[in-house]
Amino acid sequence: MTRPVPVLFLDVDGPLLPFGGARPAPSSADADNPLLPRLDAGLGPRLLSLGCDLVWATTWQDEANEVVAPRLGLPALPVVRWPEDPDGTGPPGTPRGLHWKTPALAAWAGDRPFLWVDDEIGPVDRLWVEGVHPAPALLHRVDPRRGLTGGDLAVLAAFVGGLGAA
Repeated sequence: MTRPVPVLFLDVDGPLLPFGGARPAPSSADADNPLLPRLDAGLGPRLLSLGCDLVWATTWQDEANEVVAPRLGLPALPVVRWPEDPDGTGPPGTPRGLHWKTPALAAWAGDRPFLWVDDEIGPVDRLWVEGVHPAPALLHRVDPRRGLTGGDLAVLAAFVGGLGAA
């Protein structure tokens, strides 16, 4: 029996577009978002090499495919559609402190292992996923000042590699 391919959920602001550091000079194509020059084009191939199904988990929605994916050398990726939550409390029974993305990502992954890269992951998210998700999951918080680094990618690769050994 073959193991399911893990899902890698990607946030944009913070992990791929870091908020800290020197600001490269924007081009006229970057006028709408001065952080776009901070995208590291080398991340695309490294993310693809992890052997995961990449999925946008960002409020950028379809714009991530239009603006971010081409700059990283990524194909168009599936996009998580966020449920309406008019009062911001999440689904019934949602514990206080659970990120609003967490239930939707666990539901999207279904029975598959998943990795989630975001700058807003907290301990409640990890505990909740551990308690409800039937497969291994890695919720990896990225420092939004630095963005996704080689060290972060090594953690992701180690997790994916461990899935094959399980």
